Amino acid sequence: MPRTATGESSLDRAVRVLEAFTADRPELGVTEVARRAGLHVATASRIVGQLARHGLLERAPDRRVRIGVRMWELASRASPTRSLRDAAMPYLEDLHAVVGHHAQLAVLEGDDVLFLERLSARDAVVNFSRIAGRLPLHVSSSGTVLLAFGPPELQERVLARPLQRYTDATTTSPERLRATLEQVRRQGWVLLPGHVHADAAGVAVPVRNGLGEVVAALSVIVPADDRAPSTVPVLLAAARGVTRSLAVGGGA
Repeated sequence: MPRTATGESSLDRAVRVLEAFTADRPELGVTEVARRAGLHVATASRIVGQLARHGLLERAPDRRVRIGVRMWELASRASPTRSLRDAAMPYLEDLHAVVGHHAQLAVLEGDDVLFLERLSARDAVVNFSRIAGRLPLHVSSSGTVLLAFGPPELQERVLARPLQRYTDATTTSPERLRATLEQVRRQGWVLLPGHVHADAAGVAVPVRNGLGEVVAALSVIVPADDRAPSTVPVLLAAARGVTRSLAVGGGA
């Protein structure tokens, strides 16, 4: 595979171009792609052209660039989370029907929480998470659950670095976060009112596979009021249903 004078392969640079696109910035000009990818504009333009010829990127009518349908097709075909999403969807739909706001499925991806699915209602409370979007683990209820049941080395890595603040309620103290993680492991759920947005509360529970391993988190985003705790029993029931489905289907 061709390499630059710095030893970086063409594939490495192509990946950097693809990673320039985020949920917040799904369309970019070539100059911005180059800046975000740390590449010369001419290099970025050439790579964009190559990826576009394969359908992995595409150009909008205004010549801005976005992820192509071919990329979505390949990712959907090969995704290891497909069986998990398929097992969870019936229970996620029931959960959404009960809470009337947002119901979500998320997994651990690196040091972030990655959202695989989100069902919402027209007049639902504000929610910053998106399908295929990420949030820091300590901020969201799903992330907190996944961190609590994650590897000890992940927990120590997160606890050792600065914890980003989203609102006044966001946990930014390592001691407070460590105590929260212990509580989650003990009670099996977490309620975080106002941690991402002052008006919203996240409630999450772990999802286990047939071996009892935590493989995902189910959560709801509801108004931050005294009704939020009432969602815990329906969340726990939904998570048990997903676990049974995974055990039967052999997924995750």
